[in-house]
Amino acid sequence: MLTHIVPKFEKGRILKTEMLENLRDYPRSFLDIRYQDFSDGIITGMNVTVGEYTLTISRGIVKHKGRLYLLEQEQEVPYAATGRLSVLKIKFQEEQSTADFQRYLGEIALEEEQVNQRELELGRFKLKTGALLRSDYVDFADLATEFNTFNLIQVQQAGTTLPTLPSCIFKMFARELISRGTSDPFDLSFAMLCLNQGFIEREAVLHYLSSRSGTAYRDYDSSKLHQVMSRVLEEKGGRRMNMGVARSGGQRMLVD
Repeated sequence: MLTHIVPKFEKGRILKTEMLENLRDYPRSFLDIRYQDFSDGIITGMNVTVGEYTLTISRGIVKHKGRLYLLEQEQEVPYAATGRLSVLKIKFQEEQSTADFQRYLGEIALEEEQVNQRELELGRFKLKTGALLRSDYVDFADLATEFNTFNLIQVQQAGTTLPTLPSCIFKMFARELISRGTSDPFDLSFAMLCLNQGFIEREAVLHYLSSRSGTAYRDYDSSKLHQVMSRVLEEKGGRRMNMGVARSGGQRMLVD
């Protein structure tokens, strides 16, 4: 039986347990049903803004081990230059049970360790002493620059089958693909999909890469997937991309 039940809080009426249970259960049930088919990963939000000394994580929803976690207020995490790998992550704690609540908590932390099965990555970087951490990328390949760049490639966004890359990565790919002047209907179709959808299924991008290259369908980890997509843009540009390294040297002008 389908239901839509709204408790009536009116003067003179007795406050019943069922009315309070409705308020308690409805929002959680709605979210659980809405995202029941999604994989683990970031559902929405959790965007990281890079400041001079802090990383600010926006409000959002993540899913871990089939359970939804809400960050209801943005959070700041300080960082410093170490020259070593720093990983911004959510560390999910063991269940905490009391007489009144059953708590499942996640703590945002910045550590020099790779994520494990009880953690979810929000980004990573290696910051050299005296350098500034940046999140403004020169091009799509620049996402993988090793030093002084906030790297989103290992961040997992929830999909309906498997976790996928963050939607901002696909939108960056689409904009660069179009700006390079592609006229291939297959490329344009995929680019429009990236720009119009909230997220792109991992399976969809793998089928796209397989079909356009004429090779067998293959799965890639996130780093390899970014490399393959970078090669697509390199091909469309007709030259090698800078791979995030600033070009140097003088320029020449030929006058006829």
